[in-house]
Amino acid sequence: MTALNPTSIFCTDWSVHVTIKTTESTKVRDGRSTREAILEAASRLIHVHGYNHTSLDDVLRESGVGKGNFYYHFKSKEDLGYAILDQIIGSFLERTLEPCFSDPEGHALGQIRCFLDRLLEAQRASNCVGGCPLGNLAAELSDVHEGFRGRLASVFAAWRERLTLVLRSAQSRGTVDVSCQPEAVADFLVASLEGAILLTKLTKDIAVMEQCVAETKRYLSLFEPRV
Repeated sequence: MTALNPTSIFCTDWSVHVTIKTTESTKVRDGRSTREAILEAASRLIHVHGYNHTSLDDVLRESGVGKGNFYYHFKSKEDLGYAILDQIIGSFLERTLEPCFSDPEGHALGQIRCFLDRLLEAQRASNCVGGCPLGNLAAELSDVHEGFRGRLASVFAAWRERLTLVLRSAQSRGTVDVSCQPEAVADFLVASLEGAILLTKLTKDIAVMEQCVAETKRYLSLFEPRV
């Protein structure tokens, strides 16, 4: 695998901005900078090539870090993978999910529409390349690595639970119709959005994501309170 050119990408995601620069600034030997250089390089490679197709040698070459320095910060490739996954999860929860639902008294359906728009804009920013880092890792590793599966399951559970609580709370205030089944709707939304991102990645056509978001918004309108 050849080294990548210096570049920056949006992990469609969830608005995780990963910048890779193979300059001397990433090769400094103070602990924090070296660790960050490793994480950034590995994040970029794994997002493009997958976890199983990214070797330790690829990471060392891309980051400009020696093997001894790598093992000072990470026990293994698996340990590095967990650290990257924790970063992706934290960024998704803190930068993408929570900002849309920060007001507990806010309009639930409007907040969900805001979230849909954020995902759509992330796909536009990425030019339909890369897909969802969490979805990619879930598809690649869930059947073969229990440690990664457990961590990934927890973030998808948190996403579904957040949507469920938002809908249930709004229903109790009368701003979401009683016909809405919060848990079922939350599961449907997560599954639909992950599928939409995957199909957009496959087709390289932003119209796919636009149509899926529009149809999801139309579906949500069914749960506006009936007068």
